[in-house]
Amino acid sequence: MLIKRPSDNPSSDITPKDIYLNRRQFIAGAAVAGAAAVTGLGLREVAEPSLVAEANAKIDGLQKSPFSSTEKQTPYKDVSNYNNFYEFSTDKYEPAGLAKNFKPRPWTVTIDGLVKKKQELDVDAILKMAAPEERIYRHRCVEGWSIVVPWIGFSLSELIKRAEPLGKAKFVEFTTLYDPKQMPGQRVPVLKWPYVEGLRMDEAMHPLALLCFGMYGEILPNQNGAPLRITIPWKYGFKSAKAIVRIRFTEGQPMNSWQLSASNEYGFYSNVNPNVDHPRWSQAKERRLGEFLKRPTLMFNGYDQVAGLYSGMDLKKNF
Repeated sequence: MLIKRPSDNPSSDITPKDIYLNRRQFIAGAAVAGAAAVTGLGLREVAEPSLVAEANAKIDGLQKSPFSSTEKQTPYKDVSNYNNFYEFSTDKYEPAGLAKNFKPRPWTVTIDGLVKKKQELDVDAILKMAAPEERIYRHRCVEGWSIVVPWIGFSLSELIKRAEPLGKAKFVEFTTLYDPKQMPGQRVPVLKWPYVEGLRMDEAMHPLALLCFGMYGEILPNQNGAPLRITIPWKYGFKSAKAIVRIRFTEGQPMNSWQLSASNEYGFYSNVNPNVDHPRWSQAKERRLGEFLKRPTLMFNGYDQVAGLYSGMDLKKNF
């Protein structure tokens, strides 16, 4: 059996499928955007009426975050239809369809390890721990493409503080749901399941680290990590664990899934660093999803406020 792995030709070098297959539709999309501007409707209301009608899950009381980027947001249709979510498929266009019937409720998250307050929490109780914020973050994938998304959530530190980690807890480990019946990608051993990721404690406590449960004013779509994920904007996208069912505090550095699969290609830190190439492609430039031209990749994805976390570290060795 041929096991599908990330292509030797990164996605950044491939014209987006929906554009090259239907140039007329692409031109029509520009006309739709113009109509939205004339009528005063948002682009999502014009371009994605079915999604708006079906979502029926708006998040009220959103606060605007000072951490937000002012860059142009990537269209919702791109972010919700082009996904790295191997639990469903290694093909980026398939998770949206395969996750359609995924059930993000009922859902509980276990918090254990080196904490005073080990507990099992209903996801909706977690969502009520802090006021929801909208944070427009740049998000960079290791394969060379990037997006700008208005994520919704609150600082991961809010949850961590309530768990009261012990002094010897140095790392936080995140585990994704393992359910091959709902997640067909887990029926293939492309990775060791369930998916595991981890952060150093000071990284997890940094205010930019987001516990995320929505985007574009609504709850997360299944294919984007529902019902609960993390978003770490200065790291490559695979560090942002999705569909989280367990948060464990450890003294030793967790072995994350991609390290187990290919440690020479994917390190524990995985900070966005244009000076460290992936063994099979350069990381010096990126392509914003839906755009044609590449742009230079920024150190830490442009989030320079995290640089102090790595003072004195060799970030080529600790990639």
